[in-house]
Amino acid sequence: MSKKSVISWILVIIFVGLVTWLVLTPGKPGKLDAFATCLKTQGVKFYGAFWCPHCQAQKALFGSSVKLLPYIECSNPDGQSQNETCNTAKVKSYPTWEFPNGERLTGEQTLNTLATKSSCALPS
Repeated sequence: MSKKSVISWILVIIFVGLVTWLVLTPGKPGKLDAFATCLKTQGVKFYGAFWCPHCQAQKALFGSSVKLLPYIECSNPDGQSQNETCNTAKVKSYPTWEFPNGERLTGEQTLNTLATKSSCALPS
């Protein structure tokens, strides 16, 4: 093998290793991870629809912590009808936040409102 060939193989191995590391290494925790986890632990439910701009804005408040939200998708894939889970829960608009005491808030909510209603602490 020539010197060029060996260097090329080393670079390929380094590249593959780097890509593998990036794919398998979990990202940094989001600053609202604990808050989103608390909402779920407290039994809060966040009903929404993939096509709903207010739901997207609500999710955006959580940044990378969105993956930990107690989110329940209400729309069927056709975007024209609501699934049985949300029909049974009598969800009428999106987003809808439901708290363990049965109280519901509809529309976009501030993080402070969610913290107050859920007794979950926001990070400083």
